[in-house]
Amino acid sequence: MRLRASRVRLGAMTPPSYCTVCHQPGLRPFLTVRDVPYWRCEGCEATLMDPGHWLDPAREKAVYDLHDNHAEDPGYLRFLGKLSEPLMERLPPGAQGLEFGCGPGPVLAGMLRERGFGVTLYDPFFHPDASALGHTYDFVTCTEVVEHLHDPWGTFAQLDALLKPGGWLGVMTCFQTDDARFANWHYRRDPTHVVFYRESTLAHVGDRFGWTLEVPAKDVALFRKPSSS
Repeated sequence: MRLRASRVRLGAMTPPSYCTVCHQPGLRPFLTVRDVPYWRCEGCEATLMDPGHWLDPAREKAVYDLHDNHAEDPGYLRFLGKLSEPLMERLPPGAQGLEFGCGPGPVLAGMLRERGFGVTLYDPFFHPDASALGHTYDFVTCTEVVEHLHDPWGTFAQLDALLKPGGWLGVMTCFQTDDARFANWHYRRDPTHVVFYRESTLAHVGDRFGWTLEVPAKDVALFRKPSSS
């Protein structure tokens, strides 16, 4: 069954006061799907679910509990390899990192540890040890995390503080490219996905924080924090 989608009537709803990704005003109506409005930022081009339709924490975790990603799945390992391989090529031997939003089965951490890198885990639902956020790291990974964030700007600022000068931030999220397919896009249909990024959105984020951006594979962004002078 096709999802019902309609363009939002201008003036029919009040947009949020600012974009949660870039913290700038300038949101405009984009699309309504099954009565859920989505907004488009005119600055960074992020697409945002209306906050009135975010899940509460209990329902959000219930969706995450349905995920079945494990280290014995070759397809999942290949998927994570799109980020891990180019990231490891850029890291010095023995680099220490943080897997931010690691989920219940931190497969990526295992892949990195097998190659000699140290990895600390943090996840607000599954590994909520806040002491992990009290250190700085050579690298931080966020795989399939940023699309869930209610405050991406605040989280990116937090990640910047967690990175040592010259450190790397690896982000994996499905880039939003085709507005005509948005309503039926599988990524939009996950009710925990509340923000969608174009490659240009992530470039905008990098510019705001002074990070350089590389896109080594589809849906993968590697940011580097400037080295101290």
